[in-house]
Amino acid sequence: MSKHSSRERPDVIAAQKVLAEVWPGGARKSSVELLKALHVLTRDGGLNLDSRRKLKQVLHLVQLLRPSLDALLAERPDAIVADLGAGKSYLGFLLYDLVVGPAGHGSLVGVDVRAELVERTQALAAKSGFDRLSFVAGEIALIARPGGRADMVTALHACDTATDDAIRFALRHQAKVIALIPCCQAEVASLLEGAKPAPIDQLWRHPMHRREFGAHATNVLRGLVLEAHGYKVRVTEFTGLEHSLKNELILATRHQQANPLARRKLDQLVEQLGVRPGLLDVLDAAA
Repeated sequence: MSKHSSRERPDVIAAQKVLAEVWPGGARKSSVELLKALHVLTRDGGLNLDSRRKLKQVLHLVQLLRPSLDALLAERPDAIVADLGAGKSYLGFLLYDLVVGPAGHGSLVGVDVRAELVERTQALAAKSGFDRLSFVAGEIALIARPGGRADMVTALHACDTATDDAIRFALRHQAKVIALIPCCQAEVASLLEGAKPAPIDQLWRHPMHRREFGAHATNVLRGLVLEAHGYKVRVTEFTGLEHSLKNELILATRHQQANPLARRKLDQLVEQLGVRPGLLDVLDAAA
């Protein structure tokens, strides 16, 4: 046994014991090293409370996405997953480690506007031997994938209208599956503040209600936009409120090219609200 192995083995054993309750199927040594590189695990294989909470959230999201991703990889061996606003790419690395990597085919690309962060995550992917995981620096609104295809699009806590940019990206690249967890949302609340009187404007008369209603209305409109484009939409919690207040998962799978009924419902809601958020430009583009 090498000196390196004898030094590493206690760390790995400690980490595997710590991860036993949360990691599906038991953590491999390579997974332990990945989590240490992501600074989820400490050097000695420990897991503090904040890291445990973050890890459980991302692992739960991976399990929610896994059925759709497994089906996609079975249907299309060269499937491309695009993780937008990737940041440190906890989601991208764990999706690859647990699903894409073991599948033996398919690829995952992370997109983030911060070039220095993309450089670090690309280096970690190479160090981990994740040859089908890559990263691109750029704004979501301006990025275009070669061939114009991304089969699954994810966006975890993309702030305000960045989630709308993720929807535009997904539609532009004809994504089969879209998974969104929106973060703070201000556009609709701002539009409601300056809107003309509407039949239901008492719902947002107070500033606090306007913020809450604006966030809710934003996600309702997003769901209807996706349905109008032929997606079947499911909305659910991806984690408990004790972990994050931003816990709404919008999961959409495309079944047809368009849904005229959903478009009519969307138009009716926009008329009742009296505001037109920027995302609705995707309807004009499709007209």
